[in-house]
Amino acid sequence: RRIHYFTNYGEGLWHVAQRDIMWVRISKDAFAKGFRLKHIGEILFAKFKSEFSAIVDRVQVTIYSDEEKVKEMRETARGYYQKRDDRLKELRDEKVDTFYSCTLCQSFAPTHVCVIAPERVGLCGAVSWLDAKAAFEINPHGSNQPIPKEGELDGVKGQWKSFNDFCFNNSQRSIENVNFYTIMEYPMTSCGCFECILAMVPECNGFMVVNREHSGMTPSGMSFTTLAGTIGGGAQMPGFMGIGKSYLGSPKFVPADGGLGRLVWIPKALKENLRPLLEEAAENAGLGKDFVDKIADETVGTSGEEIMSFLEEKGHPALTMDPLM
Repeated sequence: RRIHYFTNYGEGLWHVAQRDIMWVRISKDAFAKGFRLKHIGEILFAKFKSEFSAIVDRVQVTIYSDEEKVKEMRETARGYYQKRDDRLKELRDEKVDTFYSCTLCQSFAPTHVCVIAPERVGLCGAVSWLDAKAAFEINPHGSNQPIPKEGELDGVKGQWKSFNDFCFNNSQRSIENVNFYTIMEYPMTSCGCFECILAMVPECNGFMVVNREHSGMTPSGMSFTTLAGTIGGGAQMPGFMGIGKSYLGSPKFVPADGGLGRLVWIPKALKENLRPLLEEAAENAGLGKDFVDKIADETVGTSGEEIMSFLEEKGHPALTMDPLM
């Protein structure tokens, strides 16, 4: 996330997302004035040295442009991503008395405040509770600040007075209430760097999820790009929320809304990519390992009406849950 933050310091330079799905754009005006790829490295070099001078002595930035080498390095990076994600598996929200904020994205989403918990990675997918905790210890005045869990207002929906106060004071006084365990009422705001978007599909009494890499239509009637433009920028929209991919496998995946059993549609490529995670989460939730095959994808349909018969045939649990609305 620091690379995201530092890169956006460059005039005419735009960076969004994280890990291996980031987008970088250089404006024509910046290019005309002499900006080149090497200058991205120079920005990162200078900022890492200045921001982390207490712990960083030397910095090297290497930019790969050969596609095969990029793919090779991507697999190396994914190994590190997995190790970081695995460290969180034994942590539970109830076992800690402090969550952490992340406001790195406020440069383009000024009212967005991300709240990170042991069982809920930042919606960018790149900042875990351990990452935020370490970042605060390195820089107590930075974008990751501790938020004590104090003044419980709703234990089921996950609302605490301390979270409400922090979000209100750090969102230009625009977000008054935040529920941590539901997207149907006062969900957390979304910036624009989310890995996926979770959205309700009212016709099916459930939720769909779409990832940044999927370019097709979804049962919400919108593509990822259109959805992102609608809910991003720090908006709080009931029934819609940006999430990190790993949150789909969390025991705290929207528990107040019914949890994983509400998931009725997911792009096929994402479903197969996350299959081990989803199968483990489904078994732990008592849904059975075969639940994953009850989730529709674009090969079944891209509208609520199209996927309903599939869900009925498979006996999807969302159809017998309490109404979402």
